[in-house]
Amino acid sequence: MSIYQQYFALNCEPFSIVPDPGFLYPSSQHRQAVAHLKYGLDREGGFVLLTGEVGTGKTTLTRTLLKRLPAHVRVAYVLNSTLEVTDVLASICQELSVELPQSSQTSLSKNCIDALNANLIAAHSEGKKTLVVIEEAQNLSPEVLEILRLLSNLETATHKLLHILLVGQPELLETLAQKNQRQLNQRVVARFHLLPLAKTDVANYVNHRLHHAGANRAIFENAAMGTLFKLTKGVPRLINLICHHALLAAYATGAKTVSAKLVKKAAKEIFDTQLPPKKSSKKWLVALLIAGIVAVLITEQYKPNISEIEFEEVEIIDEIEPQTAQQVEALFEVVESDEILIQPSKQPELPLVEPEPKAVQDQDEDEDQSAVATPVNSNTFAELFALWSIEVEPLFSEEEVFALAAINNLEAEKLTKSNIDALLSIDRPGIIWIAEDNGRLKSYLLLALDAESVRLKSADNSRRETLQWFAERWNGAFLFLWYSPSDIESLRLGDQNPLALNWLQSQLQLINSDYLPLITDGNYTEIIRDNVLEFQKQQGIRADGVVGRQTIMKLNQLAKPSIPTLSNALPEQENL
Repeated sequence: MSIYQQYFALNCEPFSIVPDPGFLYPSSQHRQAVAHLKYGLDREGGFVLLTGEVGTGKTTLTRTLLKRLPAHVRVAYVLNSTLEVTDVLASICQELSVELPQSSQTSLSKNCIDALNANLIAAHSEGKKTLVVIEEAQNLSPEVLEILRLLSNLETATHKLLHILLVGQPELLETLAQKNQRQLNQRVVARFHLLPLAKTDVANYVNHRLHHAGANRAIFENAAMGTLFKLTKGVPRLINLICHHALLAAYATGAKTVSAKLVKKAAKEIFDTQLPPKKSSKKWLVALLIAGIVAVLITEQYKPNISEIEFEEVEIIDEIEPQTAQQVEALFEVVESDEILIQPSKQPELPLVEPEPKAVQDQDEDEDQSAVATPVNSNTFAELFALWSIEVEPLFSEEEVFALAAINNLEAEKLTKSNIDALLSIDRPGIIWIAEDNGRLKSYLLLALDAESVRLKSADNSRRETLQWFAERWNGAFLFLWYSPSDIESLRLGDQNPLALNWLQSQLQLINSDYLPLITDGNYTEIIRDNVLEFQKQQGIRADGVVGRQTIMKLNQLAKPSIPTLSNALPEQENL
C-alpha cells in the first residue's frame, strides 16, 4: 500500500505500472483498437496484430480484451517470445492442456503439432474457439514465425481452427514487411497500431485512474496536466511513473493538489535515475590543475598572509554522456512555463463528483453526434448496462460507455437532436438530459415511455412525469444501447453476405415458425426482400426492404423478449 493512499482517500494505488484491465482508459483509439481486434477474432482464423511503442498500453488492452472474451473461447497466453520452436509449441500445448505422447520416435515438434491438431478438432466439434496470444512478438525468430504460420493452416473442411494474436513493438511490422514473411503478412485479418495519448486525453486518463482508485475530487491541477503531456508525450507508462512520484511529493509536502511544479520535480527525479553511470571529468581535473598552478604563481608573486585568504569551495561536476545530457536538458527546458495547454473549452478539468452541467448547444445534422459530451451521473451509465444484465463499475465518461458496449457485443449510439417519435421508434432505454428549474441539465435513465408519460430514474430519485413536461425540458440528446450482429450493418437488394443472411432468416423463423429459410447462396434476393417488406409493414416501421438499424432492433426485440425496451418496461416499483 502506497503511503499516500490514505492521505488522498484512495482505495488502491492509481498509477501502478502493472497492466490492470480495470484501469483501462477507453480513449477513442482504444475503442477503435477493441473494435479491430474483435473483428479479427470474429473471423474464421488468421492472424491479428496489435502494435505500439513501449508503454502505450498494449498489454493492458490485450488483457482487457481477453477478460471480456466469451466462455467458449480458449486462450493460450505465451509471455516468453524468445523461445525456440519446440519450446513455443510445448508452451501452447501446456496452456491448452494438450496431452503429449509419453514416448515416441518422432520429434517433439511433430508430436506437439499432431496432438494440437487433434485437440483443436475436438474443441471445434464442441463449439469452442482457440486463441493463441504472444506478447513481445517483435522478438520472435523467423523459425517461430514460420511454425506459427503453419499452425494457422490447421483447419477442417470448412473452418480454420486457430486464431493468433501477435502483440509487439513497431519492429514487428518491419519484420512482417520483409519479403520472406509475405505469406504470414497476407494472413493478417486485422491490425491496429496503438499511439500515445493525445494532448486532450491526458487529463481524462489521469482523472479516470484516480476515479477508479476511489478519488472523490480532482487532485491534479490543470497546469499540471499540460506539463505532464509535455514531459511524457502521452505515453501512459511514463504518465503513471510521474503521477505516482508526484503524489508522493504532494504527500511529503502536505499539498492537497498536485501542481505543475510537483510534476516537474517528480519527472526530474525519475529521469535522473535513468542517467548512465557517472564518470570523473578529466577536463575539470585539468582545469583545476591549471588553476592550482596559477594560484601558486600568484602566491609566489604577492605572498599574501595565508590567514587573510578566503578559500572558495570548488565543486567537481561529474560528466554525463553528451547526448543524454542534451536530452535531459531539453526535456526540462520545455516545461519551465506552467502554461495550461489544455484550454477549458476543449478539455475541462474532469470532476469526480456530480457536475454542474451547462446547456447543450445544438449541433448540425452532419456532425458526429456521438462526439458531443454532456454531464452525466456515473451511476446512471452503470444502471443502463444493468438493464442488459451486464454488471459494471460506476462509469466516468461516455468514452467508457462506447468501449464497454463494444466489448460486450453491443452498440452504443448517441443522438443530439432527437424527438419523442424517434424515442418511440428506437424503443430502447437510455440516458437523457433534463433541464432543471435552475436551468442546469441533469442526467436521467429513461426507463419507460408511452403516449401520456415517461418514467425516469437518477442517482437520487425516481419520477414519473407527463409527456408534456418531458417535451418542455428534454434537450433532445439520447444515448442508448442496442444489439447488432457483428456480420451485418445493413442489407440491400443484391448484397452478398452469407452470415448476415443466415442471421436474418434465423430471426424471422424464431418470430414466425412457419417461415421457411431459403437457400440463396448468401445473396439478398427479391424473395427474401419481400419477406422483410412484409415484416416491416406488420411492425409499422419504414417498409423499404432494407435491413437497417430499425429493422434489426425490431427483429431482436421480437426474437428475444428479454431485451430491454421502453414499451415493455417493468412496472414502476415503490421506493426506488
